[in-house]
Amino acid sequence: MMDIKFNITYITLDGYIQVHKYRFLYFVIMFTVYILILCCNFIVVSLIVTQKSLHEPMYVFIAALLLNSVLFSTVVYPKLLIDILSERQIISYSSCFLQHFLYYSLGSSEFLLLTAMAYDRYVSICKPLQYPTIMERRTISILLVFAWITPAFHLFVSLLAVRMLNENPCSYSLNGIFCNSPLYHLLCVRLEALVILDMMTLVNVALLPLLCILFSYIRILIISYRSSTEVKKKASRTCIPHLLVLISFSCFGAYDVITVVVESDISKIVHLAVTLQMVVFQPLFNPIIYGLKMKEIYKHLKRLAGL
Repeated sequence: MMDIKFNITYITLDGYIQVHKYRFLYFVIMFTVYILILCCNFIVVSLIVTQKSLHEPMYVFIAALLLNSVLFSTVVYPKLLIDILSERQIISYSSCFLQHFLYYSLGSSEFLLLTAMAYDRYVSICKPLQYPTIMERRTISILLVFAWITPAFHLFVSLLAVRMLNENPCSYSLNGIFCNSPLYHLLCVRLEALVILDMMTLVNVALLPLLCILFSYIRILIISYRSSTEVKKKASRTCIPHLLVLISFSCFGAYDVITVVVESDISKIVHLAVTLQMVVFQPLFNPIIYGLKMKEIYKHLKRLAGL
C-alpha cells in the first residue's frame, strides 16, 4: 500500500497466524527468547574476552560467531516485538530492503565464520607444528574481516540493482513475519541480471566455503585415522561442536533456499514454524553447544556458576 501523504510504500507482513488473539502470549515468549539469546551469547563471549587461557584462535572465532548471532537476532527481534503489539504488521519498502540486507549478510557471515573455524581445526590437527605461524593474529583478522565484508558487498550490489531497475513493487504482501524472503516475490518481473548476481553470491558465500569445509574435514578424518588415540580425542573434542552447529545452520539455510522456489507450495503454518526455528533455535544453540561441549569454556562456566 502507498501512504500518499508521506510518499512511503508499505509492505504487509502476512506470515502471522492469529496474532491479534494471542498477541501478549507471543510477545512474552519472543521477548523471553530474545533476552535468553543476549544473555547466553554475551556470557560465553565475556568469558573468552576475560580469561587469558581462552585467548586462542579457536575461541576468538567462537566469540565472533556468537557476536554475529547477537547482531543477527537484533535485526529481527525488535521489529518482531513491535509488530506483535501493533494493529497492523507492516514495514516500509526501504526498511524491508535494509532488514533483508542485514539478515542475509549476517546469515552468510555465520557460514563464512564456520568455514574459518573449519580451517582453524584443519591447521591445528593436520599441521600442529606450523599452527602458531599460520594462525597468527594477522591471519585471524583477515579471516574475520573477509567473513563480514564479503557477504555485505555481494548483497549490497544485488539490492542496489533491484532499487535501480525496479523501484516500486507490484505486490504489497510478503509471506513472512520479517523480510527474510527474497524480494523478487514483490517485483513485477524476474530480472536476469539479478539472477546472475545472486548466483555469484551463492557461489562465493556458500558453495566455495562448503568445498573448503569438506576438504578440511576429509583431511582431518584421514590424519585422525592414522594418528594416536590422543589426536583422535583432540579432534573429536573440538570438531564435534563445530559440526553440530554447522549441520544445524546448513539445514535452516537449505530450507530458506528452497522457499525461493516453492514458496507458494508451503503452508503458512509450516513456513511460520520453520521461520521461528531459524531465529530462535540457532542463536540459542550456538552458545549452548559451545558452552557445554568445549571443555575449557565449560570449566570456566562451572567456576562462574560457583560449582
